[in-house]
Order: sequence, then C-alpha cells, then structure tokens
Amino acid sequence: MSDQNSRRKFLKALGTSGIAATTVSGKAAAAELGTGDKQTSLNSVNVSDINPKKVLLNELTRKEVREWIASGELKAAIIPTGSTEQHNEHMALSMDTEASLVISQLTALKLYPKVIVTTPVAFGICPFFMKRQGTITIREEIFTGLVYDICCSMKTHGINTILIVNGHGGNSRALRSSVADFSSKLGIPIDACSYWDSVSREQRREFTETGSIPGHADEFETSFALAAFPERIRRVTYNESEQYTWEPAKEDLDRVGYFDAKWFSREFDKSSFDESLLATAEKGERFIPHAVEWVSAKLLNMMG
Repeated sequence: MSDQNSRRKFLKALGTSGIAATTVSGKAAAAELGTGDKQTSLNSVNVSDINPKKVLLNELTRKEVREWIASGELKAAIIPTGSTEQHNEHMALSMDTEASLVISQLTALKLYPKVIVTTPVAFGICPFFMKRQGTITIREEIFTGLVYDICCSMKTHGINTILIVNGHGGNSRALRSSVADFSSKLGIPIDACSYWDSVSREQRREFTETGSIPGHADEFETSFALAAFPERIRRVTYNESEQYTWEPAKEDLDRVGYFDAKWFSREFDKSSFDESLLATAEKGERFIPHAVEWVSAKLLNMMG
C-alpha cells in the first residue's frame, strides 16, 4: 500500500463484504457456511449499519455490552495475543499484536453479531530477543495467567466460547499446552491458534516467494503490514555496523531469562531484512482474507 487511505480502503472492503465474494457490480454477496446440520448465513457486513469498532470490547460502553449479551446474539469472544518485540530495522515493535488484532476484528465483523474481540494482550514471551533494545518479555506463567484471567472474566459475563488468536511465535507453545486446562476449569470450549496456522506447508508459496511462513520480519510479515498498516513500516537500509555496539549486563539478561537462539544471529537478522524487500501489499491482501476465512470457520465449529 502506498498510503493509509489505500489501507483503509482495503480493510473497509473486507469488512463491508464480510470477506465474501463480490459481484461485478461491487455489491457484497452473502456467504453460506455449514455448521453440522445447520446453515449459518453470513450476510455481508454493511459499514453504514455497523461501525467496525462495535466488535471491540474496549471501545464499547457497559450498556452496549450488557444489551448485546442480553440479546442472545453474542456467542463467542476472541482474545488476540501478540508481543512488543523487535522486528528488525524496518518494522514497528507492535507488529505481532496489530496483526492478531486485524485478523480478530475482521473475523468478528464477518461473523457479526456473534463475536466480540477483547483488548489484545500486547506483551508476550520473547526472552531470546532481549539483546535487541525495545523488546519487552514476560514470564510464561505471567502470560498464561493473564490470558486465563481474561477467559475467566469473559465467562463470568456470559461468554461461553473463547478462541485465542495469536500473532507471536514465542507464545504458541505456552498457549497450546494451556488451553485444555483453561477449558476444563471453566467448563466451556476454549482453543488457541496462530493466524498463520491457516497456511499449510503446501500453500506457503501461494503467499510468498520464499515459502517462509511465519518467519520473522521477512517477506511474509512485511507483506501483511504493507497491506494492513503500512505506516508501521520504515524505509531504511540495513547497516550492520550500527547494530552490535551495545551489550546488556549479564545479570540483567539472566533476570529476564535470555538465551541464545537463531533469531538473534547476525546471519538470520540480515537474511530476514533481505527477504523483507520481496514483500508487497498485494501478497498481504491475498493472505489476510484467507486467514480470516480459516479463523472464522474454526470459531463457527467451536460455537456449534
């Protein structure tokens, strides 16, 4: 995308059509998805009737939430999870959180009025990046405890299906190993996925030239950002001599659980930046509707 207006046009088109196919005349077509013996009609979302912010919990009033739940139409919640971590020289630290929120919001719009999106969890598990200034890491038990507490809150308010949509690879294992316990304790369906789970190994080259998905700050993530939030991309050159002039104290690294990983190697860092130059908004625009369709189907299946 060349500017923010084109990004808004792209996301509005997705929200308006509910990610459904459009006719030649440009009017969004209704989509039909089967859920067991039922057919759930996913009529196109009309932004003249629905403000996209209406699916975001933190932008609603308590009256609006109360009335939505009381209507019986609200069936599920999505909890977006991400991180605040370095994304090479050219991407904002908010990438993972913003990506999970975009997929979550568009999914909720597609399934409106069945789904609400909670405030995203913007901190994740990334001790391996603590030699890169700006990264914030939290302990696994703090992360999973926070996500569980959000699940508890939503259950308390009457939301009985919860899907965690993750945007940071460092959170994936912790979420996978925790959701069964969350579900058992609360007695409701709770599951987690990362938005890139929507892409099978065989499909990777449909969305990238390198086939690297999810990668890190490379072609895939940069293409997503160019499509959804291009203002988070910087046009910079990669100057290795500027990047290795600072070393944190060992006791500080030990305190945050730092460990060496390939994602900090100079070779990986430079190759990721080089691959980011292959990114285009068009690749992101192909992927985002694909991920939203996949997440929507997963959530519909959970709702039954």
